[in-house]
Amino acid sequence: MEFNRILVIKLSSLGDVIHSLPFLAALRQKYPRARIVWAAHPAFSHLIPGPPWVDEVIEIPRPSLKRPFRSLADLIRLRRKLLAEKFDLSIDLQGLFKSALVAALSGSRTRLGTAFMREGSSLISRRIRGANADGHAVERSLDVARFLGAEVAKVEYPFPDLSEFERSVNAKLSADNKLTQSPYIVFAPGARWSTKLWPATHFAELATRFLNDGWRVILAGAPSDREITKQIVDAVPRDVADGRLIDFVGRTSLQELAALIKNSSLFVSGDTGPLHIAAALQVPIVAMFGPTRPDRTGPYGNERALVLTTPLKCGGCLKKSCDSFRCLHSITPEHVYNASLQALKDANR
Repeated sequence: MEFNRILVIKLSSLGDVIHSLPFLAALRQKYPRARIVWAAHPAFSHLIPGPPWVDEVIEIPRPSLKRPFRSLADLIRLRRKLLAEKFDLSIDLQGLFKSALVAALSGSRTRLGTAFMREGSSLISRRIRGANADGHAVERSLDVARFLGAEVAKVEYPFPDLSEFERSVNAKLSADNKLTQSPYIVFAPGARWSTKLWPATHFAELATRFLNDGWRVILAGAPSDREITKQIVDAVPRDVADGRLIDFVGRTSLQELAALIKNSSLFVSGDTGPLHIAAALQVPIVAMFGPTRPDRTGPYGNERALVLTTPLKCGGCLKKSCDSFRCLHSITPEHVYNASLQALKDANR
């Protein structure tokens, strides 16, 4: 199958976009001279690599129920933009109504999707069920590349150049007199589901252990993570924190967050978007999983990732809310600390 103008549709979220990057690498290997365009929400478009991987990113704003006529006008402009590209292939890696709408508007006669298609998206794009239909999200996308004839020898994450953002994040740290030659560990304590949150008291105890060992600990994430971050900071004794516990939550762009993670010695979090940035950048990882399944959505393609799962039978329930919150509580700070020491040791071999 030969295609010259290809539309890749993966609008959100952060982890999902990162999970699609190995597919992009395989697609570009299969079609080195094709024009590849990626459709994404503006919040995530900056982590999609440019040429030679992607020729253009089309930013698609989220529709607003408060401004239906403006959203309709956006759709009309999008339709014109997509038709002008004359795509001969669209690939819906999202498998939702919103991505199916983009595929339908693209004008492409050949429309493919992954094995995991919902909300009627399989009526628009052909569902591709490969050997990993029930496996990890990365492999489900790669199955589409394999269907197109790509040879996937390894999992590769194309990533945009972060040099500029490494400089800017270092400048922000320097402005606070917090940049030294000493290495640091990044904690990302936030999560979109309440059930994915490892307790703030656990993070505080873990931070205290690392601070006592002489490490710098940087708390990172989105502005929405400030509440749990404050709980962590308040729970760490001031004499232990002593300027080495750095609250950087909400103070970075997405690219700066990636740059911060890239230069860390260790990344620690639950199942959250920044975890997959760390996985893609091959940073040593310790991740705590409770309601979600690491075999489906865990850090992938990173041999330095250690995943700790709840010992409770209810683990992997996929519930966004819970009355007990016992599953992640059952993964103790001591357990994570010991795993972290092992990850740091393995990284230095």
